[in-house]
Amino acid sequence: MSNPVDPATFGGYSNFHELLGLRLLEWREDYAKVVVEAGEKHWNRSGVVHGGLMLSMIDQTGAYAGLWCSVPGNVRRAVTLSMTCNFTGQMKAGTLYGEGRVVTRGRNIFFTRTEILDAKGALIAYGQGTHRWRAGSETVEGVRPDAKD
Repeated sequence: MSNPVDPATFGGYSNFHELLGLRLLEWREDYAKVVVEAGEKHWNRSGVVHGGLMLSMIDQTGAYAGLWCSVPGNVRRAVTLSMTCNFTGQMKAGTLYGEGRVVTRGRNIFFTRTEILDAKGALIAYGQGTHRWRAGSETVEGVRPDAKD
């Protein structure tokens, strides 16, 4: 497994990411890869990983794909406008990877496709996202972390 990307390079993780155990492994323009070590704390009542974890991974991985920033220390921000998900498998525990790509972009909106894979590469879920950049985040240079939008 790769070393995670330093959170300081993109404005840090949110408390929600910490709660889920989400880590950013790879990040470049139009691409992001995240990982979660899924276990009992991620189970639903049926004893398998909750679909909400995969939805969160689809949302965040896709967003990260559109939020890579070329200026160290600056950040880019976005909000999710819509998201779809299809579940194709299930698991009890193990490593889950999310791979997200920007499919296309407009002036203020970008569209993503994300796959959630287990450690053997089996497709567990996939989805699409529509995201809107926050003010100042439309370009790869981004904004200072303390900038107000």
